[in-house]
Amino acid sequence: MTHPSVEVAESPLTPESWGKLGMWIFLVGDAMTFGAGIAAYGAIRYGSADWPVPSQILGIPLTAFMTFLLICSSVTMVLSLSAIKRGDRRGLRNFLLLTILGGLIFLGCQAYEWNHLIFHRLPEKGLSFTGHLFATTFFILTGFHGMHVSGGVIYLTCIVIQGIRGRYSAEHYQSVEIAGLYWHFVDLVWILIFTFVYLL
Repeated sequence: MTHPSVEVAESPLTPESWGKLGMWIFLVGDAMTFGAGIAAYGAIRYGSADWPVPSQILGIPLTAFMTFLLICSSVTMVLSLSAIKRGDRRGLRNFLLLTILGGLIFLGCQAYEWNHLIFHRLPEKGLSFTGHLFATTFFILTGFHGMHVSGGVIYLTCIVIQGIRGRYSAEHYQSVEIAGLYWHFVDLVWILIFTFVYLL
């Protein structure tokens, strides 16, 4: 019989919790990389005498839609995890497919934005793709984030395939939860980029 004042010993880490810990460690390192990139962007912008006004070059309405799209994809990611926790495999599949679709549309919008900037907006403003720090820092930050979205789409596609094969259930959903951590992080970072690069 356990004495009421004695706490039960905590169980050791399970393979599932090791996976979650690994993802958190990865995200902390990734957050430092993004943080350094945004800080460098701010420092370069502050020290530049001819920095253009972002709203005069960048397409704010399109980017606002892209931001809204990623926020919605975070919601569908939450719904997919909630579904599998209830044992709803169809809900898991459908909501994950919506999340993936949101990521693909985001990447398509980003490709359109880059194309428009490189061949139209930057030349109109007398800026070149490689000849001004504004363009350089913009493409590095948004491109690095785009790589994360691409990786997330591939990651979630693998999760969907495993889900269709019946790997996940109400008792075994940790891999979906870990994938959700990554996707929410990617969405949060975009909100920061949108704020610091596009709006301020």
